[in-house]
Amino acid sequence: MGGMNCSPARLALRTLEGGVELTRTPADQADRLAAQLSADLREWGLQSAVQALLEPLEDGTVAWVARLQPEFQQHHMPGHDSLNLHRTLGDGPHADAAWALEREIWVALLGSPHRFRFANLAALKSHVRVRRNMAMAARLTALAFKTEAAERPEADWHYEEDPGFILKPGRPLIQALIAATQPEATGKLYDFSCYRATEYVILLGIAQELQAHNPALLAELQQLNERHAVRSGQFHEVFLVEYGSMEAPLPARFYVPGDRLWFRNPDERSSDVTGYEGSWVMYMGGGLFSNFWKRETPFTLESKAIEIFHWKDGVCTDTQGELQMDETVVERLVAQTQANPEARAHVLERMLRMRDPKGVYGQGGCIDTTREYPKNVSREHCELVLPRF
Repeated sequence: MGGMNCSPARLALRTLEGGVELTRTPADQADRLAAQLSADLREWGLQSAVQALLEPLEDGTVAWVARLQPEFQQHHMPGHDSLNLHRTLGDGPHADAAWALEREIWVALLGSPHRFRFANLAALKSHVRVRRNMAMAARLTALAFKTEAAERPEADWHYEEDPGFILKPGRPLIQALIAATQPEATGKLYDFSCYRATEYVILLGIAQELQAHNPALLAELQQLNERHAVRSGQFHEVFLVEYGSMEAPLPARFYVPGDRLWFRNPDERSSDVTGYEGSWVMYMGGGLFSNFWKRETPFTLESKAIEIFHWKDGVCTDTQGELQMDETVVERLVAQTQANPEARAHVLERMLRMRDPKGVYGQGGCIDTTREYPKNVSREHCELVLPRF
């Protein structure tokens, strides 16, 4: 494969759909940018894996677009399947997990069918670090599973009705998030939902990046969390970007480490059980999705789909007439399906389809059409605007 081509070209950008775009490159700095990127890619052993084009813009800047070379894409991400990157890329010269994870993020971004846009190279590298932080944090997160419970380490957090769980004054945000999600910090598992846990993992990944590269914004984030929690829909609006859509769904096997995503329960009856409407997870890289309840056995795409399929079999009614989930039934049937190749193939054919629209329970599967990633927090081109309470 040839080396990275960074010379200016008059080729239309549509010929390089997807990949990564740096949108604000002064024309006289294009060669310097190419040299910087070549040095970064050399660190990951990817200098011959990338093709790049420069498109002059009317304001005197250039749009710089890079993606994987076709041969590299076909070998490592055929059909935009990113779930095997850890295997096809190999260990490389380093045995360090963080290094391998960053390389996987770079390759997934460059091989994406979606165009990821960043102001400059510094913003792109900040984004990669945040994703790395989030994926590493997700690998360490473990919770107690009580969908209606809510507790946090008392040394760091206290609860108020309207603000929710807020930091006690002077308790550092990063340490408090680690204490709530990583049992090694306190020796205890805390109870809260998988959705809230994904928020904590994302917030931790952002805060760790700010501590190293944008401490002023970290101080603002600290002060905010001492006043009011940002949760649910507001968290999505403040911190995240959603990509893909029902009209233009992302490929079913395309995920970038650090993505947050939702697997839908396509069974109408069992989806009425609290906590079983679907499952919010983080893609941790290496073909694995977070399992906050059993950290030592993370999900593959297939094992997650099989678990959700059998939720329909575990639903039952308690003595008060309320729907509940019998996890022992689910676990037993999952094991049976996994041990039967024909049954396993049948379940996966049913489940690994795109989900139906909201409110529809037809022939759709559990795969969502979108993913979410954090807004950029690089110092010079920060997209994150914190709310005021």
